[in-house]
Amino acid sequence: MSPDARRHFWRDIGVQLPFLLWLVVLWMLLWAQFTVLSFLTGLVVAIFVTRVFRLPTVELSGRINVWYAAILVVRFLFAVLHGALAVAVQVFDFRRQPGAAIIAVPLKYADDLMMTHVAVASSLIPGSLVVDTDRDRRILYLHIIGVRSMADVERQREGVLRWERRIVRALGDPAQYRALKADEHAASVAGSKGGGR
Repeated sequence: MSPDARRHFWRDIGVQLPFLLWLVVLWMLLWAQFTVLSFLTGLVVAIFVTRVFRLPTVELSGRINVWYAAILVVRFLFAVLHGALAVAVQVFDFRRQPGAAIIAVPLKYADDLMMTHVAVASSLIPGSLVVDTDRDRRILYLHIIGVRSMADVERQREGVLRWERRIVRALGDPAQYRALKADEHAASVAGSKGGGR
């Protein structure tokens, strides 16, 4: 094995290690056994799965802002609770049917990984579900319930874009984070100029 191939092999192992460990933990949770035997069989299964069903290596950004990640988790939990209550109210409101729509949300900062994060977060919040994606144009298509007007549709679209910004702040790569900060700065400058007239 050449030095370059060996270096590439260890880099792949380092990148795949969190995924491998997650598969072992998932195996142990699946069998509800936290024993050495369960760990070893989970490790064998995880290695088998990652070698036989090989997927391309996912390049993580390597950047996690702990503060923004904590805010993201707390806001997500509150959004799930709020969404569950809103859906329950809509279901038990017998006076009217909850409106539904399929909306297109063009993402601004998304690569494949970020688009996946936004799609998962949007789908896990009750009341919305990603039904399709356009990877090339970075568009998520969501089925939304509880809409009655175009203002509701725009509010939902802006909500998904807010989740994108939160996820970029917490997990985005440095280029995405810089683009987000530049856009926020441009918006604040435009807002201060517009407010001064």
